[in-house]
Order: sequence, then structure tokens, then C-alpha cells
Amino acid sequence: MRYLAIDYGAKRIGLALSDEEGKLAFPKCILENGPKILERVAEILEENSVRGIVLGESVNAEGKPNTIMKEIKIFSEKLEKKFSLPVHFQKEFFTTVEARRYGKEGERADAKAAALILQRYLDKINRKA
Repeated sequence: MRYLAIDYGAKRIGLALSDEEGKLAFPKCILENGPKILERVAEILEENSVRGIVLGESVNAEGKPNTIMKEIKIFSEKLEKKFSLPVHFQKEFFTTVEARRYGKEGERADAKAAALILQRYLDKINRKA
């Protein structure tokens, strides 16, 4: 089962895809967040036969929702309604900071952060299996 992960941001949204077996995550792209974002996500979902979405759950150092989490919840509801796919949350904590360590400054950091979120989710579900 292929998953799409989303690292949601007010300006940019990082995307990552899993392999078909749902074992490994790979950075896909970065999209500008705006009125056409759901259309772009739809294209990626269809092109890659995605069957589940993983959305980064933004929390602070105490593990409580960040200020952007309200927007993320609204976005998750739009995703579920529009695509009728399961949306799973995976806590993200400093994933963008961690992603910046792997490459040049700012280069695809949002997509790498989405891949980190997705890999954590995949590891969690595959451990249970």
C-alpha cells in the first residue's frame, strides 16, 4: 500500500511517498500552499495510486499542539472529504530542522521532513504487523 505524507506549512507543503510495499519513504516535492493545493494533491494521489495519507501532527516541546495544528486539522478534514482516503496523523517534532541536516541549506527540506514523518509512521505500523 502506497502512502503520501504531508508536512503542512502555511506557505509550503512538503510531500513524500512510500514505496508500494509501505516500507520506505522518499521525498517527492514541495508545493506552494494556496487555493489550488487540493488539485495538486489530487494529481499526485492519482499518478501514484496512493491508498492512505499521513499528515504531520505539529506539536511543541511539551507534546501539545502548535498554533498551526488548527489549520492542519481543517486541512485533514478537507482531504478526507475530497479523496475518501484514510488520513493518519504522525507526531512531528523538529522534522524540518532534522531534514536540513541532510543536504544544502533549505534544499527540499519540507519534502525531506515529510519523508521523515512518513518513515516514522511506516516503522510504527510495520512493527505492529
